[in-house]
Amino acid sequence: MTSTVFGGVAAIIIGVAVLQLVVRRRLLLKYAALWLGVGVVLVVVALVPGLLAWLSRLFGFEVPANFLFSVGATLLLLISLQLSVELSRVEQRIQRLAEELAILQERTDRDEGAAR
Repeated sequence: MTSTVFGGVAAIIIGVAVLQLVVRRRLLLKYAALWLGVGVVLVVVALVPGLLAWLSRLFGFEVPANFLFSVGATLLLLISLQLSVELSRVEQRIQRLAEELAILQERTDRDEGAAR
């Protein structure tokens, strides 16, 4: 299988999978845009085979596969960082909501006790 065909097939699979996840509401649009962008990059690299070799030379890589691996690893690290930030934000929100709920429950219990 040539790299052009492989890149095209990979892009189609990513696109279909992402769209299915969005339709099923398992993936938010802000994350879907990132993965659809990855699919578009794969299509461009597949359709313009010399592009990967040119970018590899530009950044000092002798083997285009090494460049592709490095870009992929960097992309995954950035995604991991973004998801860690998002997770921290959600955990802080959950903590705040739990505290607010505890306060409201205390007030409700106190009001019920006073009404008796």
